[in-house]
Amino acid sequence: MPLTKQEKQNILKELEDRIERQKAMFFLSVQGVKVGDLSLLRKNLKAKENELKVAKKTLLKIALKNKGIDIDPEIFEGELALAFAFKDELSPAKIIYDFSKKNDKVKILGAFFEKEMKNAEDVVALAEIPSYEELLRRFVYTLNSPISKFVNVLESNIKGLIVALNAIANK
Repeated sequence: MPLTKQEKQNILKELEDRIERQKAMFFLSVQGVKVGDLSLLRKNLKAKENELKVAKKTLLKIALKNKGIDIDPEIFEGELALAFAFKDELSPAKIIYDFSKKNDKVKILGAFFEKEMKNAEDVVALAEIPSYEELLRRFVYTLNSPISKFVNVLESNIKGLIVALNAIANK
């Protein structure tokens, strides 16, 4: 059933609002993806304050043009969905990449952030970067490792002394 002019205007306004607020925008092909799987992806994205929107390419082209972004969505094949990042620029990349490993019909097509278009390979490379929390955890472990090894060395000398004293006392 075709959309009415008013429905198209509402969708266009909604897209323009999201494009205005986004920190990053990810393009993905969802051709042949089941509704349940798409709902699960939408839920995963929403949990990290992101949003998934399936849009007609013609409406998306108009919305992008109105916001001064020079991207032609017609270059992408198949049904197009957009993942908008409102808080963390990279969290949608990780979520979509992990999801696409489980569902081969979801394909990353590219992304728009830092005011330029990135290709699918760039998005995958960004998705494989560890999260901020993981990097922080690794940093703390690296700082803590020499200290904990030093403490173990000191403890082993004391333990050795206690074992020797116990052996002498039990004779």
